[in-house]
Amino acid sequence: MELDDDEPPEHQRYADYLRALEAVTEADEAGLVEEVLRDEDPAMADSAVALHMERRAADLLTDPRFDRWARTMTPLIADRGFLTRRLHEWTLLRAVALGEPWVADALLGATDWFQRMASTTQIVTSSDALTLLAERGRTRRVRNAAGRRLLELERSA
Repeated sequence: MELDDDEPPEHQRYADYLRALEAVTEADEAGLVEEVLRDEDPAMADSAVALHMERRAADLLTDPRFDRWARTMTPLIADRGFLTRRLHEWTLLRAVALGEPWVADALLGATDWFQRMASTTQIVTSSDALTLLAERGRTRRVRNAAGRRLLELERSA
């Protein structure tokens, strides 16, 4: 995607970062993330890294490499509140999806984004998590979605 010459330079850098992050190898990922986060526009840098993290976390969600990836990303984003919270929520989503231990307060205290993901993604089959979200999810949308997922699971059992 070519940007117009009238586009602000941060738009071009953002597009360049996204292309580079999409193509980065596992071995070079941490270095590139660090480079992006050093950009002079922190909001743009955070946005590029957030999109990258969404892609990687979704791809690795049930993969054993997820834990290593999350440990690698943690110190790189430690001073970025949004990115840190999002990585924490991907880790929580992974725990729920894999049937690993999780805490109800973490589920209920998570962002609307997390609650929507947990209540709509097919990978989450925990009736405990879905029941909790159906009964006490933050929004009606979450409660309804979790209730529908519970019904789907009951029908397929």
